[in-house]
Amino acid sequence: MKNILLCTDGSSYAENIYKYGAWIAQKLDAEINVLSVTDIRTQQAISTGNLSGSIGLGASDELLQKLVELEHEKAKLNHQRAKLILKTAEEILKNEGITNIKLTHKTGFLVDSLQEFEQNADLIILGKRGENADFASTHLGANLDRIIRSSHKPCFVIPREFNPIDKVLIAYDGSVTGDKILKFLRENPLVNNLELHILTIAKAGVENTYQDKLNQAVSQLKEAGFNTQSSLLQDDAEKVISNYITQNNINFLIMGAYGHSRIRHLIIGSTTVQLLRSTTIPVLLFR
Repeated sequence: MKNILLCTDGSSYAENIYKYGAWIAQKLDAEINVLSVTDIRTQQAISTGNLSGSIGLGASDELLQKLVELEHEKAKLNHQRAKLILKTAEEILKNEGITNIKLTHKTGFLVDSLQEFEQNADLIILGKRGENADFASTHLGANLDRIIRSSHKPCFVIPREFNPIDKVLIAYDGSVTGDKILKFLRENPLVNNLELHILTIAKAGVENTYQDKLNQAVSQLKEAGFNTQSSLLQDDAEKVISNYITQNNINFLIMGAYGHSRIRHLIIGSTTVQLLRSTTIPVLLFR
């Protein structure tokens, strides 16, 4: 893994996004590409359509000119803001010991821009919430769900507070995505020398099947040099994982994202969304 795409909008989450990004980059010896996307809608003042019918031709021309000037000024301010965001990101990353940094500013929509930039990225870093975090503290960012669902790369979701990482929990279900997580950990030194826990949540009546899958996962990790603590538990997945995190002082969660269909998610909710809302630790999600 050599390229990390770090998305920032300068929100209250930004500083800790940079700190976690630096931690990952140092672990993986990777370059960080900091991407700041100015939402194109912020450069549209108000409609500049034909106003002559309501306020008169002369007044309409004068107002139209003022609106055009206002949009140009907003575009300049947005560009200056983006430059400041990227400069701040660079300063914090350098203070954290990162020197291999690339800065990129785009105007458009973050989700659309990611289609271009994620091609060369091995991992994407996002804040749990964006620039409106203080006004929607119990909700996820507007772009987060769409990005995680559409991206084919692992997504590292950052909480508001930064805490050193020393205890890692893998929520493992024996699926193809779960095996992808194990492969990633074997091939990348992200959690080397950290306390590693692996948790499987079994359905009633098929505990033996899940235990076999868990044993195989533990065996793979041990062969790769990890000293792993394993647990097989039953109950609601979100409840079990949340309780395990609290009881064992876990400060980094790795799991698969959206194991069921979009329709099922809309009807009964998603463990991924529930955990992202309730946890205060970083979460690395795999599709």
